[in-house]
Amino acid sequence: MGTGRNSKALLGICLVTLTLSGCATAKSGAELPPASFVAMQEGPGEEYVIGPLDQLNVFVWRNPELSAKVQVRPDGRITTPLITDMPAVGKTPTMLAQDIKLVLSEYIQNPLVSVIVDNFAGTYSQQVRIVGATEKPASIPFRANMTLLDAMIAVGGLSEFAAGNRARLVRFDRMTGKQKEYAIKIGNLLKRGDTSANVRLQPGDVIIIPESAF
Repeated sequence: MGTGRNSKALLGICLVTLTLSGCATAKSGAELPPASFVAMQEGPGEEYVIGPLDQLNVFVWRNPELSAKVQVRPDGRITTPLITDMPAVGKTPTMLAQDIKLVLSEYIQNPLVSVIVDNFAGTYSQQVRIVGATEKPASIPFRANMTLLDAMIAVGGLSEFAAGNRARLVRFDRMTGKQKEYAIKIGNLLKRGDTSANVRLQPGDVIIIPESAF
């Protein structure tokens, strides 16, 4: 009898332990700190990285014949006077200007080159992608100080059948080289105006919104 009672007691302890452990795992889902609806202090983001289909204005001082307005091709390259198939994607405008200057130095002395991004799409690592149950899934260029609310406004909000409070934000952690998932409550943000549900976004974030089961 004592052995039976001990076995039952041990089984009960195990079940309680497993239950608590399961709860701890469920509650240990990573969360992001809330962001204000309007940034308390505006600041610049990271320097812009050129992406495919960006519109560039290449200006060579005192050499208008070498200046050009070009679009970055899907293969990530550009062609300007005297320069053919130069890689542009992944570079900042300053880096690209230096590379163009280096090539033009073979033809003219001390060229002064500047590159201006007239119209941008950005690389995928600089876009915020929203997929799933939203009015219009899209990739939108990241802007400095962008929040979840800004992204949802850009895509027209949630669809009729969205389970907004079960949405997830996937973010690549450059320090660890791994991606992390965060629980976000878009339903609370849009339907209740819950300020704690508004979080700051980073370039490359992916927001996944599932549909409700019913």
